[in-house]
Amino acid sequence: MRGLVRSALLAGGLTMAMGCSQSAAPDAASGGTPPQPAVASSEAARAFLAALADSTRTAAALDFDGAERRRMFVVPTVMVQGGRRGLTLSRMTPQQREAAWRLLGTGLSEQGLQTARAITANEALIRQIELADTIGDRYQRNPLTYYVSVFGTPGPAEPWSWRFEGHHLSVHATHTGSTGTIVAPLFMGANPHRVLTGPTAGSRMLAREEDVGRDLIRMLDETQRKRALLTAAAYRDIQRRNDPAGRPRAMEGLPAGEMTAPQKAKLRELVEVYAARMTRSAAQEQLSRLGRAGFDRLHFIWAGAVEPGQAHYYRIHGPTLLVEYDNAQNNANHSHTVWRDLENDFGGDLLQKHYQHHPH
Repeated sequence: MRGLVRSALLAGGLTMAMGCSQSAAPDAASGGTPPQPAVASSEAARAFLAALADSTRTAAALDFDGAERRRMFVVPTVMVQGGRRGLTLSRMTPQQREAAWRLLGTGLSEQGLQTARAITANEALIRQIELADTIGDRYQRNPLTYYVSVFGTPGPAEPWSWRFEGHHLSVHATHTGSTGTIVAPLFMGANPHRVLTGPTAGSRMLAREEDVGRDLIRMLDETQRKRALLTAAAYRDIQRRNDPAGRPRAMEGLPAGEMTAPQKAKLRELVEVYAARMTRSAAQEQLSRLGRAGFDRLHFIWAGAVEPGQAHYYRIHGPTLLVEYDNAQNNANHSHTVWRDLENDFGGDLLQKHYQHHPH
């Protein structure tokens, strides 16, 4: 919501990771040096699994090597072919749910966790809107219809991962022992994007994603805008949707290398809006690789209208990452956003490196 504040991530180490001169700030949640993320995550995962009854633990604990680990569906559960796997929040006790949220918090920043909680709570608002419309209860909206899955055995040696997913939220974290941790893909959406009526009218859950992107397209001169603008009509949705691999696509649009210094700064700010959803360490790792690959190689793409309230889409695409934003459905009041790691989605190259050094 509008009340969500920018994380201390943006005040510190993220811009430094992309080559800026700011110094790193302490972790916002701990007030100092954070614990090793893999340790915190494995402890939280073990605590979550231990809190479950045997009958429900089998639903939450899944095979690491199965195809399920690379599935991502951010539509209502009734639309998922074959259904979702994992343990739904509705089958948990309040204490078990808090353990699930603590696990999610090992992959997200405090700001990201607040947004995730707002997304799940928003199901109640969507239900009210649809019950008053012709849609009715077709999609069975419920803030507790979110699923938690742990793939493999949480620990420091062997690869394992977890997923927290439902309508408009999908967070995947993969831990690969000594070779690292990756939080990707990371999807967040909002419907309505802007609340039209009621006590929270005017609030927007993903406001900065919209505003900073529009700031950047407006900063471009006529020639630059022609390079960035792919089509006059926005795409109906993000292009990668449920793709099990964040595959590279043709580099299109305006390269950062052809932007002015203020425009580059705005593009950095936009990338950081998305990176700030993750924990500080996960974001720094992502942005360090982005910097090594070359910030100037990022491309910015826009489709649709520039004016607020009309359908629009943008994409940030570079050698290591793909960020997409789309707000076209429901009269341009339904937004989808995603961060994809083109090297390490679902663990990707990190898993290959692990298996090269630790034969199984």
